[in-house]
Amino acid sequence: MSSSATQERPNTVKISDAGPSRKKIHIEIPAATVDEKLEDSMGTLVAAAALPGFRPGKAPRALVEKRFGQSVRGEAKNQLVAAAFSKAVEDHKLAVVGDPTSESLAKIDLQPGKALSFELEVEVMPEFEMPAFDGLEILKPAIEVTDEMVQKELTNLCINEGELESRESAEAGDYCTGHAIMKGKDGTEFYNIPGAVIQVPPKDKNGKGMILGVVVDDFTKQIGSPKPGADLTVKVKGPENHEVEGIRNNDLTITFKVDRVDRIVQAAPEKMAELFGVADEKALRDAIRERLSERATVEQQSLMRQQVAKHLVEEIKMDLPQRLTAQQAVRTLERRRMELMYRGVKPAEIEEHMAELRNASAAVAVRDLKLFFVLSKAAEDLKVRVDDAEVNHRIFMMARERGVRPEKLRQELIQTNQVGAVFQQIRDHKTMDAILTKAKTKDVSLDEFNKKFSDKEGDAEAKGAKSKKKS
Repeated sequence: MSSSATQERPNTVKISDAGPSRKKIHIEIPAATVDEKLEDSMGTLVAAAALPGFRPGKAPRALVEKRFGQSVRGEAKNQLVAAAFSKAVEDHKLAVVGDPTSESLAKIDLQPGKALSFELEVEVMPEFEMPAFDGLEILKPAIEVTDEMVQKELTNLCINEGELESRESAEAGDYCTGHAIMKGKDGTEFYNIPGAVIQVPPKDKNGKGMILGVVVDDFTKQIGSPKPGADLTVKVKGPENHEVEGIRNNDLTITFKVDRVDRIVQAAPEKMAELFGVADEKALRDAIRERLSERATVEQQSLMRQQVAKHLVEEIKMDLPQRLTAQQAVRTLERRRMELMYRGVKPAEIEEHMAELRNASAAVAVRDLKLFFVLSKAAEDLKVRVDDAEVNHRIFMMARERGVRPEKLRQELIQTNQVGAVFQQIRDHKTMDAILTKAKTKDVSLDEFNKKFSDKEGDAEAKGAKSKKKS
């Protein structure tokens, strides 16, 4: 017999608003359902349990319950909650986005003879009307690969393959490796990372630097010129949109014990040519130009999609929370990280972007949440689908940009739970491309495009066109 809710023994479900785009779900599972689930779970375990001195399935039930009772109740609770939540969502036709959260569920212990009562909060799709896409005007910027861009990419490659030169003290641009610990004003420890790396800000950063993913405006002033063995202390206000709730707007103290100081000595272009298996520096530059031409096509597509996104955000009205939850902040950062990886941005620069995004205004963060909701609904309306082959191809493309093996990047994405972000990126791109087929496009120069679209909103994705021009 199933231990889920039945017509004779239904769960009690109450739905209430928990703020814009959020619902609170109160569920009570009857005691009879709880007892049935516990009996099924324990019976299955007793039939298979192997304890010292007993053949499998022959151990006394009381002994098995004493040994495994707590874990059995915990697993039974998880299964009951999952089934009850799914049924509540189906029965009440909730358009759920993301996973449910609960402040009290972990503290509740399943007990025989007692109903299981709990509350969940879940993010739901807000109600809104999609605008018409026909006739939308989109600028198509021409991005040319210049000699300056080739030189910059060659310099980056030489830096990436350069050697570390130990230094007695750090100067602008040098790197310090050490043990970093981040604590809040009440002493709560958020990060404790041996082998962390910081860079003494280069001169063009005007003293601004980053440590443990947080931007510090007066970083140079606070750390000075560190030497191996030095103990640094950095104080900074936690970013408003950090994915860790406790860090937000907290008065943070970060200590950093410097283990070593290094400077990157660039590899010679001749060595890079040999490494890449080409005849000489000229052949290497030609290969770089070809790669940049491919990247320029990706950049052009990204800038056209950016205009679609801007149109959707401006045209659609909906009620949204004024402040992102931790779950929403993580999703926003993952989306941006994947976009930058796809566009071939260097890993170090990606982390700088992430730090800046954590510092972004609440308005920018809420705008990103709005875009997530809009593209989710548009994808559903346009019947956009993503298959495994597309995910594999996207991972291959990102791995090539980073110069790593696709299987290595795939494993990294799995370990960091970011495969879902790759799926989301592909779905978003396909959705915006479907909208682009209904739009009118106009070829323009990159200068004309940049005059039309400024970076005043602080959109990290909009920086791509500007960086192409500067390089």
